[in-house]
Amino acid sequence: MDSRSSDLAFYEGVLKEDILPYWMSRCIDAENGGFFNCFDNSGRHLVCRDKYTWSQGRFVWLFGKLASMTSCFSDGERSFFLALSEQGADFLMDHCLLSPGDWRCTFLMDERGTAKPAQEGAPLDGSLYADCFVVAGLARYARSSANEQPYAFAKRLYRSILDRISSGAFHTAPYPIPQGYRAHGIPMILDNVTQELYAAALVFDPRYCGELRKTMRRCAYDVLDNFTDKTGVVHEMIRSDGSFVDNLLGMHANVGHTLEDMWFIIDAARIIDDDSLLARVFPIVKKALEIGWDEPYGGLLHFVAVDGGPLSAKRCTLDGIADDPTVAQVLGGWTDKLWWVHSEALYATMLCYRLTGDDVFLLWHERIRSYAFSTFPNPDKAVGEWIQIRCRDGIPQDKIVALPVKDPYHIARNLILMIELLSEPS
Repeated sequence: MDSRSSDLAFYEGVLKEDILPYWMSRCIDAENGGFFNCFDNSGRHLVCRDKYTWSQGRFVWLFGKLASMTSCFSDGERSFFLALSEQGADFLMDHCLLSPGDWRCTFLMDERGTAKPAQEGAPLDGSLYADCFVVAGLARYARSSANEQPYAFAKRLYRSILDRISSGAFHTAPYPIPQGYRAHGIPMILDNVTQELYAAALVFDPRYCGELRKTMRRCAYDVLDNFTDKTGVVHEMIRSDGSFVDNLLGMHANVGHTLEDMWFIIDAARIIDDDSLLARVFPIVKKALEIGWDEPYGGLLHFVAVDGGPLSAKRCTLDGIADDPTVAQVLGGWTDKLWWVHSEALYATMLCYRLTGDDVFLLWHERIRSYAFSTFPNPDKAVGEWIQIRCRDGIPQDKIVALPVKDPYHIARNLILMIELLSEPS
């Protein structure tokens, strides 16, 4: 068996034997629709039956995508996945909007789909990212089911997202964007969700595709021209006028975000037929890996200073931002080792290697794979899946990452993408 075949068999095995069995036995709410995923980090206990819209959209995308994988699953398995995607899509279309005429998504629902604030006084439409994942999930389900209704819902919600981004009238819980700043996450997620809607528009709405390609182009160039500095590091926040910020908000990099966004931009480059983007992406991927790698312990740090050094209040000023939630997240968690960062790194490095033939990317892929699969898989084989967060030295820790959920999205998506990539002809 050659190396590519061996890698393909390995990643298929992880998806089919470790990740999916965990979720198939735990996530399905057959009574109310939607999915459960408020499990603790060990994966053993469901601690809450609430449903975050953010994760519901991701589940719909995941099962819709699995339903399209003819080379990996039987007709019966794919029909089951499609039925799961359908029940999740129906749950969202029935419950996710604040009201029938208000095209904003609730951030959190109870198990029956009734909107509830995430905390006292919080707005119901707590995060634009939730809306984006609903669009992505419904667009994917529409393609897999050949059902235009979820596409139409997704398109209308997408236009509402664009309007809110344009006006600045949106929230980004749990980490709000301070006034006067722009966050890398906005053009990043918009690029990805636009690609998902574009793939569905090719089937249902070809006349809309030109507008979607323009949005992809705008998002990709926004990241590369405005958020990326001369050294090839993507800053997570910049000022609204496009300038870099000399404080902790502006001087930290999120390695996982960078790697994830670079493969988004690679996909956008293919769609809009702009190879000049690729030449800019590959050095950014290398730079992110170089500054993110934790030499003493191995693995990729959650956050690093843009010059590659450790993050601290001493190195980056906190003037005027000391109480910002992102500051607390960065200073309190920069040494964390997260499952999703490493799953994104696995796919990004393999994709870059396949596109360039540059052995540096293959070496990085093998290095990250060795670390990830010796660190994150749950040692209890009866549980399976990955423990989501570990300390710098690899010891598991019980800590919330963004939302109080256990989420299959990143690892399952990247396993799927690697399987598809390795299945392509050389």
